[in-house]
Amino acid sequence: MSGLPGAGHGRRITQVAVGVVLRPDGAVLMADRPAGKPYAGYWEFPGGKVEAGESVEQALARELAEELGIRIGASLPWAVIEHDYPHAYVRLHFRRIWHWEGSPRGAEGQHLRFLAPGEAPPAPLLPAAIPALRWLRLPSVLGASPGTARTQAEALAWLERALERGVRLLVWYEPALDAPQRAATREACQALAREYGADLLADLREGPAAGLAPGPGPAAAALGDPASDGPGVYVPSAWLDRPGTGQLTPLRPPATPPPTALLGAGVRDRAGLARALALGCDFAVVDATGPQAWDLAREAPLPLYWRAAPGAAALAAAQAQGFHGLAQTGA
Repeated sequence: MSGLPGAGHGRRITQVAVGVVLRPDGAVLMADRPAGKPYAGYWEFPGGKVEAGESVEQALARELAEELGIRIGASLPWAVIEHDYPHAYVRLHFRRIWHWEGSPRGAEGQHLRFLAPGEAPPAPLLPAAIPALRWLRLPSVLGASPGTARTQAEALAWLERALERGVRLLVWYEPALDAPQRAATREACQALAREYGADLLADLREGPAAGLAPGPGPAAAALGDPASDGPGVYVPSAWLDRPGTGQLTPLRPPATPPPTALLGAGVRDRAGLARALALGCDFAVVDATGPQAWDLAREAPLPLYWRAAPGAAALAAAQAQGFHGLAQTGA
């Protein structure tokens, strides 16, 4: 069971620093647990317990030097989740590492491998490693349609420009289109996105014309088969904040294997973040500004996108604060 940081369930919480060590080609380092430890033989991201007086960043640098023989540069906060294992209740602080020195080796006899993007993960996986592997498929930039298209040609032109610039995750919402046009236009946009290997998510406000049937209450929505590999869905913060969304059932319940389609949401505050987690979202876009936005990125339980103008400096600043990347309307 994974959840929002702070749950605890009355058990002592063990703080754990987790390293997501990435090569320039996007491959990520994984290790199996050595004999004699709980879940021996299960694969996970390397790391270890945070000792008294250490920061998470310090603990991670020490653990990776001791266990793998590598020296890391800055590690950037990414997400924090809690997991209730039989042997321990752990709070896992995932941090991404792009700059490191040395050749990784298993100092405790563990096996190591770099997992390439799209490659099937090793088995068995430690349960808490599963969501992080899914997060790794998220690009650093999310684009959102401007919502001003009045013809299919205009909608496709915007999408093609975004795809040509390299945007590979997009939210589609074009309310200015007539209802008869909307479904056909969205289908054409989905087909174009697939040609580029991009994920095009339908905004929940698209309604039945987008194949999204609202459920019987404000806290429910039917996305079809939970294990479906169909188009993904984006839940805007205005919908997530509606009365009655305090008790939610997942829109995409856990499935094995998990669906290919992504599920995202917009969030304004920590209550919204908790609702997004309850829905089973893969990521969230922060619809807040200033200190409130930065506060949400602190120990967030899933990757967050910050709304900002494009640029390497903005992306670096966002990732240093714990955001996964940038969200850009009209990108």
